[in-house]
Amino acid sequence: MSDATVADVDVGVAADDRDLEQILALQRRSLVPGEDGFVTVRHSLDGLRALHAAMPSVVARHRGEVVAYALSMPREARVLLPVLAPMFVRLDALAVLPAGRWYVMGQVCVDPSWRGRGLFDRLYAEHRARYADRFEWLVTEIAMRNPRSRKAHARVGFVEIDHYRDDTDEWSVVGWCFATGP
Repeated sequence: MSDATVADVDVGVAADDRDLEQILALQRRSLVPGEDGFVTVRHSLDGLRALHAAMPSVVARHRGEVVAYALSMPREARVLLPVLAPMFVRLDALAVLPAGRWYVMGQVCVDPSWRGRGLFDRLYAEHRARYADRFEWLVTEIAMRNPRSRKAHARVGFVEIDHYRDDTDEWSVVGWCFATGP
């Protein structure tokens, strides 16, 4: 992949089960915490299908293979992942978020061989292009022990809107206001 460039990558929405299965494969490779970033929630194929039906997620493909993804989670999807129910309750209570005009980045991941090439930014640019007409904010939580992700989200335009600790980790809740972001 060293000769491939980000211009060789197609960014759009997940199209079928093959895309969803590739998301799961990339997710499995990224579940182990490390300096290069990591993900914390494990999804199932049925769960991804349900999320995709509610609101298509964004993927980046190189030669038909998913090399990065950014999962979309509308507020109505909270029932699909009970582990995230406390996050949704907390987000519902934040005064900074306009009622009904926000959604959650369920998880974002770039294959390690593609990191540092701008795909993270392209995934979020695609989210903004697709969903800014329906939503004002995109929100996510980042484990404080994941500095790579916190830095990348800040670069895109996310700002911290909440911070807390639960029984699993310490979290930074960040939001990107589509109207004021870069």
